Amino acid sequence: MAPGIPDDCFIRGPVPMTKEEIRAVVLAKGKLFPEAVVYDLGAGTGSIAVEAALLVPRGKVFAYEKNPAAVALIEQNKERFRVANLEVVHREAPEGLENLPPAHTVFVGGSGGRLEEILQRSLAQLRPGGRIVMDAVTVETLAAVLRFAGEQGLAADAVAVSVARLERAGRYHLWKALNPVHIITLTLEV
Repeated sequence: MAPGIPDDCFIRGPVPMTKEEIRAVVLAKGKLFPEAVVYDLGAGTGSIAVEAALLVPRGKVFAYEKNPAAVALIEQNKERFRVANLEVVHREAPEGLENLPPAHTVFVGGSGGRLEEILQRSLAQLRPGGRIVMDAVTVETLAAVLRFAGEQGLAADAVAVSVARLERAGRYHLWKALNPVHIITLTLEV
């Protein structure tokens, strides 16, 4: 299965969802494998968690989300895609991460103002060679993550992804740009 399930395949609501093109890059940066243990912190609709669960059939995905409406959407999408290896955790990250098995990959989709703490606790749970992959829309978040990487001696990589979709405008077609997204990958060297 290739990452990037079309957005309209997911049950959505007012909860933000990572768009399919960004999701494909984020998942690729995660370097998932069939037995991986994955956390998705600030999971929103669960689009990344669901796709990750499909990519790690013998692994386990933990989707953390504090918003009750989002938790319900994750549960619905879990059912829609029949991913039994996805566990939904209705809790604010990073509370309780220490009770989970060590992670190969941690996806951070939202921090709720607790970015530093989430990164610290995620790093403490990361296996050697593991990755933290975060998507951010602001330059300030990008700078904070890169600063954290430098302080911790982590290898850091970042890409800015800009997507434009073709839309019909009367008898013409125009490109409609989506906001650029920074995708930052931190790697805990072996």
